[in-house]
Amino acid sequence: MQSKWDIGEPEKPTINSETEQLKSELLTLNMGPQHPATHGVLRVEIWTDSEIVAHAIPHLGYLHRCMEKHAENLDYRGIIPFVDRLDYLASMSMEWGYVMAVEKMLGTEVPRRAELLRILTAELQRIASHLMAFGTYALDLGAFTPFLYAFEEREKILRLFEEVSGARLLYNYIWIGGVWNDWTDDQIARVSAFVDNMEQEAKKYHELVSLNKIFVERTSNVGVLTVEDCFTYGATGPVLRGSGYKWDLRKNKPYSLYSEFEFDVPVGDGERGVVGDCWNRYIVRMREVVESIKIIRQVIDKLEPGPVMGKVPKIIKLPKGEVYVRSEAPRGEIGFHLVSEGNDSKTPYRLKVKSPCFTHTSMLPHMAPGQMVADFVASIGSIDIVLGEVDR
Repeated sequence: MQSKWDIGEPEKPTINSETEQLKSELLTLNMGPQHPATHGVLRVEIWTDSEIVAHAIPHLGYLHRCMEKHAENLDYRGIIPFVDRLDYLASMSMEWGYVMAVEKMLGTEVPRRAELLRILTAELQRIASHLMAFGTYALDLGAFTPFLYAFEEREKILRLFEEVSGARLLYNYIWIGGVWNDWTDDQIARVSAFVDNMEQEAKKYHELVSLNKIFVERTSNVGVLTVEDCFTYGATGPVLRGSGYKWDLRKNKPYSLYSEFEFDVPVGDGERGVVGDCWNRYIVRMREVVESIKIIRQVIDKLEPGPVMGKVPKIIKLPKGEVYVRSEAPRGEIGFHLVSEGNDSKTPYRLKVKSPCFTHTSMLPHMAPGQMVADFVASIGSIDIVLGEVDR
């Protein structure tokens, strides 16, 4: 007996040929969960007429770990390693978003040096994340060399993170009230040398990939998302900015010390293709690398000796209430909705995460119809999703 809640799958349409004499039934294919272009354990069910995609259905849940439910049984400090595993390519950004929510309810004042070090690590993390996006996107489209270039530079960032946190990928570094460990003068000097080199590397990437004739033809005028599309689905980050809308929380709703920094917010300008296509989403990320370099240099100039941890109770107990805090992660706005019952509870009543990657994945059925299968691969890569954050 069919449940009243079972809405079933949409009826498969048929596609008329140009001659209107032949009809073909759509073929159902699975992209994933092993397909490299899915950027994680994602299965996309696509209905195709030859090489043309008629419909796409993303199937999620292959990485589901009940993170939000686990958080209800963990103390506030113990949750930090769990948020590390959301967007595991931008763990520093995940930690920062969560601890800001706790600090807002706790009323903790974070020392200035700690805030500056948070910005430093977050912008280095943004560069590392965009390097991964650059390398894997080129790999999706058949170019292997850019992947090697990207990993060489990303490795330099990971080595610094390993020194200050003890881990290469999942850091538990940004703590409630500050950061776990200070950066030494030698490490800061290496950061300065890295950004100088990275600025030159970015120019090389543009020559190698951004303006490459094959890459431009594969990505321009493909997977176009208008600003209205982005508003409808709630897109943020490079996906929204790639459609030409200038919105970045670091500028529009500054948090931490971002109001003190000078930097631009790159948007898609249609230099190649049209605003909102795969190329414009790609170029926004590449230009953001240069803007992160600007911020890092300003952080280094502003750094002064001081404490890196504020005054935080040994056992954290939040007052009754709730808070929602959002921050600008590399893939868009990450939001944490934290609810506390008070009553001397050491664990949250609820912790919910607003994932930009989940939002962007939901746009795939809108992007897919009419695309070639190879173009759909380019579209998936252009939204730069991480499934650990989608599934949680």
